[in-house]
Parts: sequence; C-alpha cells; structure tokens
Amino acid sequence: MDGKMKVAVMEDIGKMNLVERPIPKPQKNEVLVKLEYVGICGSDLHYYEHGRIGDYIVKPPFVLGHEASGIIVEIGENVKNLKLGDRVALEPGKTCGNCEFCKKGLYNLCPDVVFFATPPVDGVFQEYVAHEAALCFKLPDNMTTLEGALIEPLAVGFHAAIQGDAHLGQTAVVMGAGCIGLVSILALKARGVNNIYVVDIIEKRLEKARELGATGIINGREKNAVEEILNLTKQRGVDLVIETAGTDITSQQAIQMACKGATVVFVGYTSSGDVTLLMGMALDKEITFKTIFRYRHIYPLAIEAVSSGKISVKEIVSNEFMLNDIQNAMDTSVRDKANVVKAVVKIC
Repeated sequence: MDGKMKVAVMEDIGKMNLVERPIPKPQKNEVLVKLEYVGICGSDLHYYEHGRIGDYIVKPPFVLGHEASGIIVEIGENVKNLKLGDRVALEPGKTCGNCEFCKKGLYNLCPDVVFFATPPVDGVFQEYVAHEAALCFKLPDNMTTLEGALIEPLAVGFHAAIQGDAHLGQTAVVMGAGCIGLVSILALKARGVNNIYVVDIIEKRLEKARELGATGIINGREKNAVEEILNLTKQRGVDLVIETAGTDITSQQAIQMACKGATVVFVGYTSSGDVTLLMGMALDKEITFKTIFRYRHIYPLAIEAVSSGKISVKEIVSNEFMLNDIQNAMDTSVRDKANVVKAVVKIC
C-alpha cells in the first residue's frame, strides 16, 4: 500500500506533534495493520513526562504507544495464518528466537528484544504498522478492537497472577489501582481468587476496583492499609500480594500484610528503580518473592478470557481520545490522574 500516514511524534518532553510518514511495507513474514486503537500506558506517560525510564532514554523525535489492535490490510507472501480483514491484537515485542532465554521459552527475557515504544524503537501512535504475523493474534468475532488493544496490559496482569500461582481459596491484596492493578484484579478473579482487597490513594481508581469485583477497597491516604488488612483477615494476613504501585511504602506494606508462607509479586517500577524491603520480616514469614517483566505465552489465554465473557476488560477504560487530539490526550493523562483511570487513543 502506497501513501502517507499520520504519526504522533514526541518532539520533546511534554510536546507532541502530528507528522506524515510513508506507510510501511510488510516484509515476507509480516502483515500491514491499519490500527484502530492504541492504549496510553504508564510507561508512555513516564517517557512523555521525564524523557526516560531507568536506562531507557528518549531521543526525540520518538513515537510512543505499544498497546495496539487493528485490521489487516496487506499480507506478506509467506504469511499463511492470517488473511485480509482479520482483526488482530499486536504483541509488541519481537525477540531473537535464538538466545538461551528464547530457547527455554522465556522469550520476554530476550536481551535483543525489539519492543514498541522502548527507546530507541518507535511505538505505534500512528495509522499503520507492519508487524511480524506471528505476533498478530486474531480476535474472535465477538471481540472489538478496543478490547484487542487492552490485551497487552491484561497480559501483564495474567503474568503477575500466574507468577503468584493465584488460585481458588486464596485471599489477595493488589497494591495500586491503576491500569495494571485493575487488570491484575481481573486476572485474579479469572483464576478463581474471590477475596481481593485493593489499596490506592485515588478514590476514583478505588471505585473502579470495586466495580470490577474487589471484595474491599482501602484508601491508603486515609487509613493504615496494613492494620486494615490484618483486621479484615483476623490478624492472619493474606496469601498473595500483587504490588503494582512501585513505591517504598507499598513494597514494605506488601510484606507486612502477607501471611506466613505467602507470595509477593512485584510488578511496579519505582522512579529510581530501587525499593527498601523488610527482609527480616520476610525471612521470618518465609515469604516467596516473585517479579515479572512484561509477559510470555499469554495473549491466547487473555483473548480467550475476554471472548468467553470471563473478563470484561473494556470496563477499565475511562477516557477515549482521537489521534488528532494526541497532545491533549497525553496532557490530560498526566495532569488529571485523579480522574483518568485508563485512556485509549482511537486512531481511525
């Protein structure tokens, strides 16, 4: 397909601009996808606000966005599993397939991964993208492309729940009710965990957590979260904590509210990359620590969970913006965190 497409480019910290670039041409093993929705991730906002996350530094002009879905409009000559008109969710990381981690199935740990919107690789706040066909997952007829764009963050939530061996009969706490905290709630419920408490300091996010099925919500600014959880569990503590807030205090609280033999899954990144853990208490309780980096082998599972009705992922969306309004979309998401729970950009 010849022609030009609109691309939203980050030209500097806090500055977006729409430009035109050539529509990419798919290679033999790729498809060309006309994008319909791209989610605004917390990492996008962090790059937009600060220009870096740890060692990943943005060098403008740079394209953000990695939570994407759309419709296939062109197919490479070697592609057999997809056809024109298929609606797909895009897994954004292309790995080498040859390193020790890829060969062990731990492809999310591949040191040579090429991942949308992770510097220096451009993201997909744009109208079209050519992407590896094997990383484009067909959506069932009863799913929308809005839901397709949300498969990426949902995959993170599922990976966290799986790492924590979430199962029926457990009591869990999710620290943080941003997008990843909310999809963690959905993943926990899908895996049979019915007693889920959620801690945050933003009331609108807590109310969204309640809507999604949280057993109880705790505003950590108004109450002592550890005391509340211990009281709710008759001083026992909980079996599983998923920490998505990425702060010193919530990381310490996760250990304090965990019962003996519990598992704590660390998901959230801090701005510095480091937290202080209560190791003496963790040792006394024989707590298992788990961490996650993105996800692996999750997209089919996440799509099935949404398609079957087990999860209603679209409920996490609070705001929708058009690509032409990308400056306002990013600014609003940064400045109005009390009200913007999860924003998506409608590309066309």
